[in-house]
Amino acid sequence: MTTVQSPPAPPTAIRPRVVARTGLYAVLAANAAVVAYFFAEAGFASNALIVIGRLAGLYGALVMAFQLVLVARLPWLDRRIGMDRLTSWHRWTGFALLWTLLAHVVFIVFGYADGTGVGPVSELVDLAETTEGVLRAIVALGIILVVGAVSARYARRRLAYETWHFIHLYTYVAVVLAFTHQVAVGTTFTSSSAAKTYWYGVWGVALGAVALGRLVLPLWRNTRHQFRVSAVVPESDNVVSIHITGKDLDKLPAQAGQFFLWRFLTPDRWWQANPFSLSAAPDGRSLRLTAKAAGEGSSALRHVKVGTRVFAEGPYGAFTTLHRTKPEAVLIAGGVGVTPIRALLEDLHGHAVVIYRVATERDAVLYDELRELAHAKGAELHLVTGPAVPDKLAPRELARLVPDIGERDVFLCGPPPMMNALLRTLGDLGVPKPQIHFERFSLAG
Repeated sequence: MTTVQSPPAPPTAIRPRVVARTGLYAVLAANAAVVAYFFAEAGFASNALIVIGRLAGLYGALVMAFQLVLVARLPWLDRRIGMDRLTSWHRWTGFALLWTLLAHVVFIVFGYADGTGVGPVSELVDLAETTEGVLRAIVALGIILVVGAVSARYARRRLAYETWHFIHLYTYVAVVLAFTHQVAVGTTFTSSSAAKTYWYGVWGVALGAVALGRLVLPLWRNTRHQFRVSAVVPESDNVVSIHITGKDLDKLPAQAGQFFLWRFLTPDRWWQANPFSLSAAPDGRSLRLTAKAAGEGSSALRHVKVGTRVFAEGPYGAFTTLHRTKPEAVLIAGGVGVTPIRALLEDLHGHAVVIYRVATERDAVLYDELRELAHAKGAELHLVTGPAVPDKLAPRELARLVPDIGERDVFLCGPPPMMNALLRTLGDLGVPKPQIHFERFSLAG
């Protein structure tokens, strides 16, 4: 087996994730200061409510631009932070955006109503009818309210990803409407050429990042690499591996542990995007994904024909050796979560302990491969079987399997209940958080 392996990742004093996160915070803080400066330079209205409303609107615009950067799928950020964390931050900043924009509308409307002596509803209607850009802002706020509602956990779990994503795309309409509103009536925007240049730059960078990460880069990579299905291999009754070939795959910056959003370009599947991890380390000649039949999309994979064109977005994810802090590692997999773990073992240097948790031996997908690879790498392999209760990876049991677990990096991938239990176990064992690596694979807006 020939693989393209990464050089050993030496322990680092400053983690890549910390560098990226600190950089994002610093950029956001610097922009918040610049916004405050231009706001003060433009002068204050006589009504305090209007002053607060305008400042809330400016920070709402800044948060909206920051949200776009978080989900732009920029490779540098994604490799260091991970799509799951970036998506989580995007969700929480979405709440901040919603509240700042609501504050903007409420304070502005009540401020102007106080000056004219009419009710706030009448004032809002009058502003929409007489002031350029206000109606566009109201429509933008309505779109953001709808998107926020369908993004709530209760609604999100009951919507198909494609439906949720289609609704989420209207956020870009809201961005355009909000920007044109800012251009039309934003006093800070029009107060000076420097302020105008700054805001054009903010929106240009944000929208440019989305265009680059979500459109240009995927199109360029797929045009260059021409991905196709080269083999479909059933691994068990409900698990299948798909082998993908293409051109110049040695130039594709994919790493073991990462995943792609795969679209198989058949008449009935081209519109479906499914996140599947690489189940083997990239070797420069082919890629492999292994999927369990968990839904209509994944169940249909075993019927994909050899030669089918594939549109792959990625690679994505920070679940790689880039984040290692120790020379030795523990890899813990549950069920089909073994796929990135198997790829990581192939790419790791240094001694590793692999723990594979399944209900029965029949559920141990890729186990023969894992056993051969562990033997070749000099790794320890433990197959842990049995029902979920009692927990066979509880603190005492896990410490027995890996007595020095506190001195190792720990990579986890499995079903959410297992992951949550393991995170609690690792906390009980005193494993430092910087040594724990996991990624909750999901699609982001």
